[in-house]
Amino acid sequence: MQSDQGKSALLRRLRHLALAADSWLDSVLFSAQVRAGELWRDFSGFMENFSVRGVSRLAVEVACEGLTLSVFGGMVLVFLAQPAFKMTANDDWLKKTNLAVVFRDRDDVEVGRRGALHEDSVPIEQYPDHVIQALLATEDRRFFDHLGIDPIGLARALTVNARGSGSVQGGSTLTQQLAKNLFLSNERTVTRKINEAFLAFWLESRLTKREILELYLDRAYMGGGVFGIQAAARFYFGHSIKDVTLAEAAMLAGLFKAPTKYAPHANLPAARGRANDVLSNLVAAGFMTENQVAEARRNPASAVEQRGANATPDWYLDWAFGEIKSLADSGKLGSDRVLNVKLALDSGVQKLAQDTIEKNLRESGPTYNAHQAAAVILEPDGAVRGLVGGRDYGASQFNRAVDARRQPGSSFKPYVYLTALMSGKFTPQTTVVDAPICLGNWCPKNYGGSYSGSMPMWNALAHSLNTVAVRLSVAVGDGDAKKGRKKIIDTARRLGVSAPLPDTQSLPLGADDVSVMDQATAYAAFANGGKRIKPYAALEIANSRGDVIYRHDRDGEQPQQAIEQRYIEMLDFMMTQVVEQGTGGRAKLEGVKVAGKTGTTNEYKDAWFCGFTGNFVGAVWYGNDDDESMAKMTGGTLPAMTWHDVMQYAHSGVDLKPLPGMTLIAAQGPQAPVGDASAGARRPERLTRKATETIGAIEVLMKSSSGRRAMLDLGENRPRGGGVIELR
Repeated sequence: MQSDQGKSALLRRLRHLALAADSWLDSVLFSAQVRAGELWRDFSGFMENFSVRGVSRLAVEVACEGLTLSVFGGMVLVFLAQPAFKMTANDDWLKKTNLAVVFRDRDDVEVGRRGALHEDSVPIEQYPDHVIQALLATEDRRFFDHLGIDPIGLARALTVNARGSGSVQGGSTLTQQLAKNLFLSNERTVTRKINEAFLAFWLESRLTKREILELYLDRAYMGGGVFGIQAAARFYFGHSIKDVTLAEAAMLAGLFKAPTKYAPHANLPAARGRANDVLSNLVAAGFMTENQVAEARRNPASAVEQRGANATPDWYLDWAFGEIKSLADSGKLGSDRVLNVKLALDSGVQKLAQDTIEKNLRESGPTYNAHQAAAVILEPDGAVRGLVGGRDYGASQFNRAVDARRQPGSSFKPYVYLTALMSGKFTPQTTVVDAPICLGNWCPKNYGGSYSGSMPMWNALAHSLNTVAVRLSVAVGDGDAKKGRKKIIDTARRLGVSAPLPDTQSLPLGADDVSVMDQATAYAAFANGGKRIKPYAALEIANSRGDVIYRHDRDGEQPQQAIEQRYIEMLDFMMTQVVEQGTGGRAKLEGVKVAGKTGTTNEYKDAWFCGFTGNFVGAVWYGNDDDESMAKMTGGTLPAMTWHDVMQYAHSGVDLKPLPGMTLIAAQGPQAPVGDASAGARRPERLTRKATETIGAIEVLMKSSSGRRAMLDLGENRPRGGGVIELR
């Protein structure tokens, strides 16, 4: 009984505690509600003091919306600028960009330089005042007043441009231009401009104005393949920047806008006209009076004579410099920042490729409404012999061969056909059907709109039939087109295509963007028996002491087998028929087995020819930067003709190699000339490598024999029996 009473007392106590807790909670919540109401009334009363009506209210609303949009826009910009933050994450960013590289081609001839050799640079304090004044008056008058971005200068440039109905002034500051030179490429995208702006602010916070100006003057491209104003002064005028006259300084300052267009060794009248504008800028900016510039106007500068300056392989060197920087940043080249690099570059092939593209665009570009082109020529192991990134490096340093991505059209189809061969369901002789096909609402058609019915698969590739490529994509997916396209993308990846390649219904027809370098890389696997390669420029790298610190054959990435050679041999046979019987006829070389594929995109926006022999691989693209349609240019016209002219030169005087699974054309010997000299450029006559080695061996034997005979004549070391040395 006593136990029951104890339990009852405990229960009463617990109920009392629960009631107390509930009361306390109710009280706290009620008090909080009352207090919140009081605070809201106080806040509302306070805000009533700021209430506006009428026009003022409209202005406040607009300002609030503007503030909201500004905050949102700022968040977007910060998100987009994340790559810029990553570029500056390491404290040694300046050291990484501070490389001085001398480039030599495969024949050991110096072809250009990149970076700044600071031992040879001139301190900015030793520059004549008129050099700095001419630069600032023309490029960035408010350089010492802004923080990297100049809204006032930008507004002035927009106003002047609007009045002049053209691009008369640029809005980028020197700091922005330096940011681009140090960290960014020349691609024309909004993202790059955002990164450029953030990097300009960052540079202003880390460097003094003097340091920014000195870095810019050391690294700016000045035409003629030279970088930096000191190198430009020596190149154009034959003396140091310390000794340039006002007229010469004006001419140098005029180069920053368009280095090739205003280069005095290439176009002296244009350079003098631009220099005269710079002198006017000096007066307008208040740096000089008209009387002070009058002598420079009356006696404009002249450049010293240059030889071969127009043939500088600038796009190639830019790409090669990027490769060297990557190797240096990885630690493979040690701590030395002054390097001498022997390239895989073939200067003859490079010059001919540049000249051929310029000639074709000059003569046929207007007819086809084509304004740009790009090309990559490499060996089957990845050694890049030539690279052309556009028509005019001075007008645009953007590398269309590496950084631009365009639709490849039917030049993508070999990846589809290779996937089909690898499935085990098809051979080159398998019968396929060219007939209408629809995937959902998408119904692709052939070029010309007709259909040819049944035919062997090699013939479908030779005539670039769209419906067959789509049917193959369905077949390799066992009836599932999406699964088939996934296998095609995997094949392209294995061959070395690095572009994103999103899965779209039109992917088998080449609707996804790729670069010229991507196509050349993948086609190299067709030429070497199925090995994936990594394109490279550097054969050998030496440091400032002359020690070889890198050899590609020893330290570089080597080709790896990606596709079984038997499938490559079947595909190569099919692709030879493209040239011999199909759309690529203009690429045919006399005495050399050529395989390749043309490509033409919708509305003629892009035209390609990608081809290869046992010796070389080449990818050629023609089009327009603004994606404007051309006038019915196909891959079998200018692209195939360009490929032919360059490859005809490249193959002359070399030991010909067969394609995988094939033999050399029987009527031609391994050293037979390629093509007719009257039909195009020919490489200068010289012995092949094998012939040179043979003659060298004979020469060594003859010298050895001569020395032995001399000793015999003197009675020294006479062989027993009076033997005579014979050459066999």
